[in-house]
Amino acid sequence: MEFDMIPAEFYKYIYLILITIFTLLLVKQRNDLTLREGIDKSGWLCIFLILFIGFRPHSAIFGDMANYANWWGFSPWNGWNWNTENKIFDNIYGFMGSIFPDATPFFVLIAAIYFIAILIACRKLFPSNTFIVYLVYLAAFSTFSYATNGIKAGAAAALFLVALAYRDKIFISLLFLFLSWGFHHSMVLPVVAYVVTLFFKKKEWYFYGWGFCLLMAAGHISFFQQLFAGLSDESGAGYLTNNTTAEVLYAKVGFRIDFIVYSFMPVLMGYYVKYKYKMKDDFYDMMLNIYLTTNGIWMLCMYAEFTNRIAYLSWFMYPIVLIYPCYAIKDKLHPLVLNRQKIVLCHLAFTLFMDLIYYA
Repeated sequence: MEFDMIPAEFYKYIYLILITIFTLLLVKQRNDLTLREGIDKSGWLCIFLILFIGFRPHSAIFGDMANYANWWGFSPWNGWNWNTENKIFDNIYGFMGSIFPDATPFFVLIAAIYFIAILIACRKLFPSNTFIVYLVYLAAFSTFSYATNGIKAGAAAALFLVALAYRDKIFISLLFLFLSWGFHHSMVLPVVAYVVTLFFKKKEWYFYGWGFCLLMAAGHISFFQQLFAGLSDESGAGYLTNNTTAEVLYAKVGFRIDFIVYSFMPVLMGYYVKYKYKMKDDFYDMMLNIYLTTNGIWMLCMYAEFTNRIAYLSWFMYPIVLIYPCYAIKDKLHPLVLNRQKIVLCHLAFTLFMDLIYYA
């Protein structure tokens, strides 16, 4: 059922070209914050991406997707099983595997959850400028990868964004926190960080903590990595202690200066927003504190297996943390508002550089 007229290796380039064109067309736009932008343009883009990504070929180019396709329908469905590692995702996979001949409807569903949840979060947070912020999120370095490869973590992260966006409606937020954790058990880290930030709000300690974690990573201090391995389940402990798989042996390992530079951009933005421009925004404070917490914990585990997957537990918030002040500050003459185009274009340029040159 997959659409294989387009070779799998072209999908990323088509995606990047599309997002680049739309971004260049809209980068100058910033609607007045008293207005409410129509949802039609971003909605049509969302539908296109669901179909384009959902019906992609079942190719190994998309990493984990091939495993889901190859194991499709392998295990019989005997009803809801609470003993699975990922309570919701695994049961959806098993149920759909029992009624559909191949995995395409499942991939379409996961793509729908991913792109719709991101759009819902952007709409809630940026009702006046939904489309451009949606494009900024789509242009993030890890967005395409987690739409096509790490689809389980991607869907879980997108659901967490909805929980975060609706933090002012506690029952909706709690529901999506549960759904996020049910899709991928690793989301327990952002969920715990979410809870911590509700009670501990001293921003300077989050910055101090992030700096401490950076020093520990630079010094190759593995104490915390071993500590977290002892607190994790078998799967999590495997990520933190094993470094012998073929994928790891032939990957870039060690002190990831490229990852750190990338992770530092929202930290730098947050520092200027809170200490130089003195912006007061409860949502931004909470989101920034969650990012600093989860990204700091990744640095403590930087030398672990699949470190990019641990980093993604903070990176999925990256574009919102980075761009939020540019489209939330009411003053049109504010430096961050005036420089928003440069920030958006640099963000896009980084992704294009990494995908087309650095990892080419």
